Amino acid sequence: MIGEPIVILLAEDDPAHAEIVRRNMENSRISNRLEHVVDGQEALDYLYRRGRFSDPGCAPRPGLILLDLRMPRINGLEVLKIIKEDPGLGRIPVVVLTTSAAETDVAKAYDHHANSYLVKPVDFHQFVEMMSTIGYYWLVWNKNPNA
Repeated sequence: MIGEPIVILLAEDDPAHAEIVRRNMENSRISNRLEHVVDGQEALDYLYRRGRFSDPGCAPRPGLILLDLRMPRINGLEVLKIIKEDPGLGRIPVVVLTTSAAETDVAKAYDHHANSYLVKPVDFHQFVEMMSTIGYYWLVWNKNPNA
């Protein structure tokens, strides 16, 4: 059962974590386009097609957003709030993928309508396994509304 390829927007400031996500997406049995931005401001610029993302061909609408919380310029919780309050973006599934297991962060993320909250494992192999599982769940089994 293979789903249609989608664009995944990864908002992640840690290059090593971004590389793990990229490699796992490449190794999945479905082909998706992974767009990586390094902070919250870039994520919003991508979603609103501003600056270097103004060409829709360079910034296609994502079908899934993987969002780190601890990012420079604009943090992930603020980005999440903006996405979910916007009628044009609010249906895009947002998976918070972060190192923070703080109950306040979890609660705030769900208060802002995160679709899922995942804590990145410290162990490399567990992180790889988590990314593989995310890939199958969100990209193969999950049915998304047309965003």
